[in-house]
Amino acid sequence: MPLWPVYTGTNAPHDGIARLPPPPPWRAFDGGPVLDPPDAAADRSAVSPDRVHRAETYRATEDTVQLVNAALYLRRPLLVTGPPGTGKSSLVYAVARELRLGPVLRWNITSRSTLNDGLYQYDPLSRLYAARQQVARQDRPEPAGPAPGGPGEAGEPMAEAPDEAGIEHHLRLGPLGTALLPYARPRALLIDEIDKSDLDLPNDLLNVLEEGQYQIPELVRAARLTPDGTARVPADGTGEPVPVVRGQVRCRAFPFVVLTSNGEREFPPAFLRRCVTLRLRRPDDRHLADIVRAHLGEPDAYAQELIARFLDRTGTGDLATDQLLNAIYLARTSDLDAGSLDQLADRLMPHLGQSTQSDVF
Repeated sequence: MPLWPVYTGTNAPHDGIARLPPPPPWRAFDGGPVLDPPDAAADRSAVSPDRVHRAETYRATEDTVQLVNAALYLRRPLLVTGPPGTGKSSLVYAVARELRLGPVLRWNITSRSTLNDGLYQYDPLSRLYAARQQVARQDRPEPAGPAPGGPGEAGEPMAEAPDEAGIEHHLRLGPLGTALLPYARPRALLIDEIDKSDLDLPNDLLNVLEEGQYQIPELVRAARLTPDGTARVPADGTGEPVPVVRGQVRCRAFPFVVLTSNGEREFPPAFLRRCVTLRLRRPDDRHLADIVRAHLGEPDAYAQELIARFLDRTGTGDLATDQLLNAIYLARTSDLDAGSLDQLADRLMPHLGQSTQSDVF
């Protein structure tokens, strides 16, 4: 297939993101001050062995490469749908690794997730407690005099205690809020299982993803008390403090946003038209062999047999690719005879949503 100059799907890291053309006029953003993206190893959870392995072994189809580049060029979120186990959430790790976008930000959606959960979290109770502690320290009587040679002697000023009641100590950006910071290069954000959300969340996301910006009301109010209106707030993942000016956050490079869905619900047309939609299909025999090869090496005769059995079973129900990988791995590492391996493979590859008849092998 012809190679795009940005995401190629070859899994070889490169700086192709620098060759991304300017955005369409209606998707241009000018946030600032411009921030350097964090190093890929700055967030330890994002470089865990399982996530690194998923990024290195992902095998993209031609359709996937085309639509990932469409989302990057258009500065639009990518909505990825498909059966369980087709690599929907692994895609963002593969793209971030190839394009060197830094650690992936991840927002796992539940039925209780709200827009504010993704943007930022503010703890007013901890701030109230810190303010009371600070007042209590100020009310304590000061010592009679400084110790010889210590601070305060000979007119030296005493060091001021940090203002632990400052709002920036009790507010932290969420994964979506961090992705929309004015980074010089796009950040990668996974919004996982958006179909599990409350009915209002997709609509709530519309304005933020369309405008590429949001406001933190608590910092807007606090900005009136500081000379330049700037607060340094910890970012998601790395915890590195980043400047937020007058409570306003606006991106500069629109992030590469992947929203995954298992197809358990319909989304409103206004939400869908703002996304590039990628529908992943069940892999065929050649694609499955390529996936097995990437994870476990060249498939042997028994692995080929399991691939054929897996494909036969997908015609009567849903199966996930990792079920096949589990069966092949155990076949290679266990000392079971052929009959026992066949029985084990059947138990490892039940149709999803079905319970096995017995809990005993």
